[in-house]
Amino acid sequence: MSVRAAAVQLNSTADRSANLQAADRQARAAAADGASLIVLPEKWSVLGRGTDLLAGAETLDGPAISWARELARELSVDLLAGSIVERLSDSSRLANTSVHVGPDGALRAVYRKIHMFDVEVDGVAYHESELEEPGEEIVTSETACGIPLGLSVCYDVRFPELYRILAVRGALVMLIPAAFTLATTRDHWETLLRARAIENQAFVIAANQTGDDGAGHRSGGRSAIVDPWGIVLAQAGDRPGHIVADLDLEEQGEIRARLPSLANRRPAAYHWPETVTGTVR
Repeated sequence: MSVRAAAVQLNSTADRSANLQAADRQARAAAADGASLIVLPEKWSVLGRGTDLLAGAETLDGPAISWARELARELSVDLLAGSIVERLSDSSRLANTSVHVGPDGALRAVYRKIHMFDVEVDGVAYHESELEEPGEEIVTSETACGIPLGLSVCYDVRFPELYRILAVRGALVMLIPAAFTLATTRDHWETLLRARAIENQAFVIAANQTGDDGAGHRSGGRSAIVDPWGIVLAQAGDRPGHIVADLDLEEQGEIRARLPSLANRRPAAYHWPETVTGTVR
């Protein structure tokens, strides 16, 4: 069994109308290239300053996901609507929320980013938790043809335990919409994607933002599709566009049979330490 997948790379800003038009154009182009599973990047509908995110936040019945549902139905594709800035109905705060829409336009899964991007990179401090609530649920989904998916967003890729749980729960394809910074895209991005693919013997579809978001933050592009052996099947450059690759599920099964690292796990021997040691202060 094989499925053609696409990662869409955008240069989103605070201009929601322009972002939606760009996403629509690239998603349609990916479908025209034969993709039946299409992944958009993180915060594709609005990206920028905190005030921009607050202004552009919406609920799951807002214009961004309504568009995603209509497009998925029209094109008859599984669409991972990257992530949007979701306005939580029971809170004045936000969530970084990824939504899987099926070919019938129905919501198949909703994942809220678990790990908050509270870091300093290249001299710039990011405080995602000042605006957004972390999710608490690990989420898998399935395409219309039954391919198990593992949902995640951007900074999550640095936490291998999340992907191991997704793999143990049956995910064969890991979806990673992102807005990776320019510096970390250059130094860490491909290594992290290939590591998550190799250790879980899973396909990885990683759709990244690229360019300046209008608030002085630059994303590094290089969206990629990686196979379970860690081979990069397709990689974008530094401009908006899309990439496609065929995911060979039979070959994935052969890899898992020949090198059964998932089957050789010994969960009974694994114990989480009560405290984290060696932390740099």
